Amino acid sequence: MHGWSALILAGGAGRRFGGGKLLAPLADQPVIRRTAAAVAAAGFAEVLIITGAEDQRIRAALEGIGCRIVHAADWAEGMAATLRTGIAALAPDAAGVCVFLGDMPLVPIQLCPALTEAATAAGYAARPRVNGKPGHPVAFTRAAFADLARLIGDQGATMLLKQRPGEVAYIDTDDIGALIDIDSPADLAAAERAWNACATSATSESATSRGALPKP
Repeated sequence: MHGWSALILAGGAGRRFGGGKLLAPLADQPVIRRTAAAVAAAGFAEVLIITGAEDQRIRAALEGIGCRIVHAADWAEGMAATLRTGIAALAPDAAGVCVFLGDMPLVPIQLCPALTEAATAAGYAARPRVNGKPGHPVAFTRAAFADLARLIGDQGATMLLKQRPGEVAYIDTDDIGALIDIDSPADLAAAERAWNACATSATSESATSRGALPKP
């Protein structure tokens, strides 16, 4: 992922959740910290987090994480505002950017190298796909930066991707984390169950590799 940046959008107020969803605990840590820690460990040239409604509290929650935090003053406009702020803040020589949503802590980070390669080959973007449904993160090449910078309102980049079907690649995966977002307390409970299941699986695999558990 040489020269690629990561952009985490964390500007919303989380009204459907009842407020404060990015600061809600997921396995004893704030959701946004879970998301940011995973992205920060992925090997990007830089990690930017764009805040809005909960700027100061999110900054406090991310203490010690290797990232740069930028506040979107016009965050109330919607997702387009945080995207614009993020694109404007990228390193001038960024080869591309992987866009993450702060409320998706289970995204398949391990797919990022393949996504950046696929986006480069396709010319515009790449994203994971689970059972035919597109997910996150989305990798955009520099060719998309000008379009992302012109977005307005409460919209993401879905329309841009639909307008360039021949220049967008998809990587099929069975990792449901590419689709799991948190919009309600019920979503958070489901995400925590999925998180715990992943943690249990990882612990078992580690024990098996050390010989502490027999191979299945």
